Amino acid sequence: MVQLGDRLDHVLGRRAADPLETAFGLVTVEDLLRHYPFRYVTQGQELARKDPDDGERITVVGTVSKADLVPMKARKGHMLKVVLTCDGQNVSATFFNGHKVRHNITVGSRAMFSGTVKWFRTSWSLNHPGYLMLEGDEDDLVGRPHGGGELAGMARGATDSSGAVNMSMLSLPFLPMYAATREVESWTFLRCVRQVLDQLDPVEDPLPETVRAEHALMSLDDALRVVHFPESEDDIENARYRLRFDEATALQLVLAERRHSVAVRTAPACPRATDGVAAAFDEVLPFELTDGQKEVAEEIESDLSRTRPMSRLLQGEVGSGKTIVALRAMLQVVDAGLQCALLAPTEVLATQHHRSITRQLGALATAGELGAPDRATRVVLLTGSMSTAAKRAALLSIVTGDAGIVIGTHALIQSTVSFFDLGMVVVDEQHRFGVEQRDALRAKAREGVSPHLLVMTATPIPRTIAMTTLGDLETSTLRELPRGRAPIRTSVVPAQHRPAWVERAWSRISEEVAAGRQAYVVCSRIGDEKPEDLGKDTPDTASAVDVYESLSAGALANLRVGLLHGRLPTEEKDEVMSAFNDGDIDVLVCTTVVEVGVDVPNATVMVIVDADRFGVSQLHQLRGRIGRGGHQGLCILLTELAPGTPTYARLDAVAATTDGFELAVLDLRQRREGDVLGAAQSGTTTTLRLLSLLDHLDIITAAQTFARDVVDRDPGLVEHPGLAAMMRSAVDVTRVSYLDKS
Repeated sequence: MVQLGDRLDHVLGRRAADPLETAFGLVTVEDLLRHYPFRYVTQGQELARKDPDDGERITVVGTVSKADLVPMKARKGHMLKVVLTCDGQNVSATFFNGHKVRHNITVGSRAMFSGTVKWFRTSWSLNHPGYLMLEGDEDDLVGRPHGGGELAGMARGATDSSGAVNMSMLSLPFLPMYAATREVESWTFLRCVRQVLDQLDPVEDPLPETVRAEHALMSLDDALRVVHFPESEDDIENARYRLRFDEATALQLVLAERRHSVAVRTAPACPRATDGVAAAFDEVLPFELTDGQKEVAEEIESDLSRTRPMSRLLQGEVGSGKTIVALRAMLQVVDAGLQCALLAPTEVLATQHHRSITRQLGALATAGELGAPDRATRVVLLTGSMSTAAKRAALLSIVTGDAGIVIGTHALIQSTVSFFDLGMVVVDEQHRFGVEQRDALRAKAREGVSPHLLVMTATPIPRTIAMTTLGDLETSTLRELPRGRAPIRTSVVPAQHRPAWVERAWSRISEEVAAGRQAYVVCSRIGDEKPEDLGKDTPDTASAVDVYESLSAGALANLRVGLLHGRLPTEEKDEVMSAFNDGDIDVLVCTTVVEVGVDVPNATVMVIVDADRFGVSQLHQLRGRIGRGGHQGLCILLTELAPGTPTYARLDAVAATTDGFELAVLDLRQRREGDVLGAAQSGTTTTLRLLSLLDHLDIITAAQTFARDVVDRDPGLVEHPGLAAMMRSAVDVTRVSYLDKS
């Protein structure tokens, strides 16, 4: 007999198994059985009445009484007009590739037709149905099936080793259809799956019977069989429900294991001090925290006070004030005599964080300087492009403990960086970092100590996504904007159809600058790319360099226009960003280097050129750079596309709402969920086949509850080898540390 772990080449033979491995990477019996049908073909009903309904799918068996090749009227070529006599009725069928089928469909032969009824005036027929030529009065098939369409494919899939066709396969109420290639067609899977299931031993169920009963789950053995050969629609749904539950459970087990491993580590307790730098900062804070900020701050304060490492995700709308919450948390850790590291994805963002945090702290960031307050700390920046002298000075202050807050890019992870006593890690824009990077920074704490962890994102994550991709983290959410901040107005401008509106966009920028404010113009590419870096469609888009030159000499010639992109030298980037911060540049033409973290409260207008080239979440992020002061923000989305196209509709959806959570769901649905657990960001190979991270909240919630409970009772799943195997089958746990959003 056969078991799930057996190799397919041992069960099916090399000739059948090799193409499955080459085309789909299927090696074992379980691999094949988990290549689920993506849809099912319902067999047409037998002709039960003389005049079936238009659109009804029927299957008929009879004798060909007429087969005439006639020329087509509207175009070149011939069609084959066939009459099939069955049960005393005549069924007409038309084949448009007449010359190709005329040698198979001959008068007097027996045939099976399956197709959709099409009425024309007072008569009906089947247009280009699937067909299968039968042999003898018993309607048997021996040897290679002759026919076309799905029926012929089904017959090929129902052929056994002797060359005979199992006709019972063609009478199945739901025929499975599989993802296939030219070399491995769907019917090949049909034949291979049937062969494997005929030999498969009963599959041992990894889920406890109590869990199956609680959630009304069929057994795994039944699910793996029924999903391929269901008898009813209920069978399909019940089998898929069980297999979805398994997929959700496998992922939740990975996250529960990680959550448990962190929980048993020791972290430095950092209770809030009443007379430290954190309290001093609160005294000089020029504004009152929102209710949401206060609530999240209390959660984080409580976490930091414990000896169990905090592992928390702080998510919130663009401009909701996540950074100030994170800064207060870092100061709480500094008061405990420990250091904090803030990891940012880009040098622009790291520099911006360093500048803004230093400015917010004021004298409280001048520790070691003459006249510094007793309760002050020191904020240090470390990036890869800093001069050797500056880098050496930063490294020295980090290793001696003089730097309480260290802000940097990937440079913080380098082996040359040593912390005196790291107590907390903050990761900004967490989706920009992979597993290894986050953990490499945490590993820089003293031996035996696990730093507290706070990861932040301004890309809102729907609840099911957060539960499935960040289930090892507790989640805090900021939804409200700081007081006095008006929602941003967004308009879509079809540049080709409304050129006057484009000119009006530049005029609006001039008006805002005249009122003392600033603007961004964002482009999808730089403009100095090498020819081999450009896709075939890229030259049609406007580059930042070209737009900068055009606006500087044209529509915005009377304004101070600056240029910023990722390939500028670091010093030049810093100069441009500082000039924009200081108000010495009116309009900043840039790429997405300003997508996250850049905070210039005086900027009120953003024009995004070729907006259709950006994703939904990216547009929302970019839009969040404006309106951060007390003035109304205006975002203009320029596109060469015409209204009515799907992509234009996507831009309209962005313009219609500023709710980042609503847009996140829209973005994920359009990008498809294969991107959600992308290996590029997570370092993870996943095989979600049936589970929808957006649609199956009930399953994910139930799976999370079960997974956390079983891991709490049995860390490592030593007593549950079946669950451990199920987890490994769904996720490559040798490379997983945590699952991230792409």
